[in-house]
Amino acid sequence: MVANKVSAGTGSDVRTFVSAALLTYVVGVLTLNGVILLDTGGAFLGLIVALFTVLGWRKHHGKKIFPRDIPVRSVILLAVVDIALTVLAVVLFHAT
Repeated sequence: MVANKVSAGTGSDVRTFVSAALLTYVVGVLTLNGVILLDTGGAFLGLIVALFTVLGWRKHHGKKIFPRDIPVRSVILLAVVDIALTVLAVVLFHAT
């Protein structure tokens, strides 16, 4: 059997998958918040904010968007940010 030199284990793989899904979701929600706030121009602004969010994530994890072993704390923090941005989108949508 050939050893897998990329994976740090099943738990690491699950955290990487969840992080990828949450980062994709946060880009969409940031874009949605921009559209709700500023119409079409807000979509562009939301994408710029999303780009800097992903770059900040990359800087925090040692120049890799998906490092070999993502800390559980980072995944939980990303999930909390996603929930907060989703609630903000719902509130903004109902306020307009």
